[in-house]
Amino acid sequence: MVMCGGLMQAQVTDLPFKLDRHCIRIIKDLPVQECVQCGKTLIDDSVMAEIEPLFDKEAHPSELEVMRYAA
Repeated sequence: MVMCGGLMQAQVTDLPFKLDRHCIRIIKDLPVQECVQCGKTLIDDSVMAEIEPLFDKEAHPSELEVMRYAA
């Protein structure tokens, strides 16, 4: 449950991550928990640990990148 009191529901969605002023990563097909009332999205710790390496700017110097989550 989130602050609004809504229930969380498992979803698969595309999420943008702004790393700095010049770099955005979009991760497609990301498993998340989404509030059915307000739409707030939460990422489970295990999923976050898997995608964290994708946020290394040195490895991906482009301004916009779209990547697909592969469990």
